[in-house]
Amino acid sequence: MSRKLSWTRRGEWLELMPGKLPAREGLDRLDAAKAWLEEELQAPPKLLRKLRAEDGIKLAGDRLRLLAFPPRDSQYAPFEAELPLLYEDDFCLVVHKPAGLKVHPDGGETSGGASGQSLASRDTLANRVAGWYASLGEPIAAAHIHRLDEDTSGPVLFAKNEYAHLKLDEAMSRKAIDRTYIAFVQGIVSPELKVIDQPIGRDRHHNQRRRVSPGGKGAITHLERLEVYPKHDASLVRLTLETGRTHQIRVHLSAAGHPLVGDALYGGNTKWLSHQALHGERLSFPHPLSGEAVELEDPWPPAMNRLRDHFSL
Repeated sequence: MSRKLSWTRRGEWLELMPGKLPAREGLDRLDAAKAWLEEELQAPPKLLRKLRAEDGIKLAGDRLRLLAFPPRDSQYAPFEAELPLLYEDDFCLVVHKPAGLKVHPDGGETSGGASGQSLASRDTLANRVAGWYASLGEPIAAAHIHRLDEDTSGPVLFAKNEYAHLKLDEAMSRKAIDRTYIAFVQGIVSPELKVIDQPIGRDRHHNQRRRVSPGGKGAITHLERLEVYPKHDASLVRLTLETGRTHQIRVHLSAAGHPLVGDALYGGNTKWLSHQALHGERLSFPHPLSGEAVELEDPWPPAMNRLRDHFSL
């Protein structure tokens, strides 16, 4: 956008102050408003067409209103549990996911109305988010924008409405959502190892595993060595991804001879930790309405701090 946007939420409506809309030959005021929303606000055209058809765009003087916050039922069954919030506004929610918790249910377990669904199967991050809003009496169907492995901790971004969902999905597709990880790995990492550029594909011999494969999809991981622990033959590294392949960090580090501490699936030793020592440390994304950068940090979980203390002895 060329200038700072002024906006207010009024119940289910998002109120914008675009100023005087330029006259456009052959367009009525609502069509001119829609053109402004597409060109200046870069609002999702798909959503604007839907709102226009459903009378969800209104003009009142210099005020432009969008039906951006209609009540919606979550597809996930509410599950009440601790939910550490890292950020929230009318469009976005960022929560900490602990190691050992899935982001969402597997397969057919996504339906909140699934009969016979066990309590344990409904305890995922998505279900906890649904439970959080249910406890507040807010009809919000938050959708996760990205995922973390079950045994990886870190921040997960959710969109709280359709506008945010479309914009954040688009930001993901153009790699505008950045995540930084820290990890403890086995072996003393060379300071010269800064980029791992190897394609990743499925492992034909193991349904859960991925592997470096010439016929796989391109994958690039950037690596920075932070600390080394010669006594324990381990290192601490920071990682950023250019691509988001399944198990990318785990596969790349294992292939480089430095499997994650605790990652038994890819050759890591579990004597210090029972799950992979991988944590999403930072998350940044463009706000879906303003476009301004939102940058967040997620503090290390206790298990990672204890591991660092042990290695530092």
